[in-house]
Amino acid sequence: MSADLDTLRRRYPGAETFRFGDTAALCATLLALVRAGKKVATCAALAEFEAGEAPPRIDRRDIALNWDGTPALVIETVELIQCRFDEVTEAMALAEGEDDDLDGWRAGHRAYFERNCGFSPDMPIIWERFRLVEDLG
Repeated sequence: MSADLDTLRRRYPGAETFRFGDTAALCATLLALVRAGKKVATCAALAEFEAGEAPPRIDRRDIALNWDGTPALVIETVELIQCRFDEVTEAMALAEGEDDDLDGWRAGHRAYFERNCGFSPDMPIIWERFRLVEDLG
């Protein structure tokens, strides 16, 4: 089912929009993992929210966009954990669906944070578990 952003904002009042990843290829990969049920969590640096991006909120439904800005998915936040990067557990890392172990998650996310907002092992992050509400693909 395809829906435009205005229609979705009426259907999901208060929804924020966001993109997974920082490249078109990574965005597509992460959306596919959500669709396959392998990715049920994500995380972001706390600094991103302090810079003005709307933080996730439990029970809020948000719209994940394709790289081109068209709606891809609607998710609902079900759990939030604020912790340091180096406090992420293997269970948390595996829920993100991108890696086979904690070391792989750490390497990939370190590279991501280095590209986008800076990295340190003790940097605060917000880890979010979500559920897929609607696939708009």
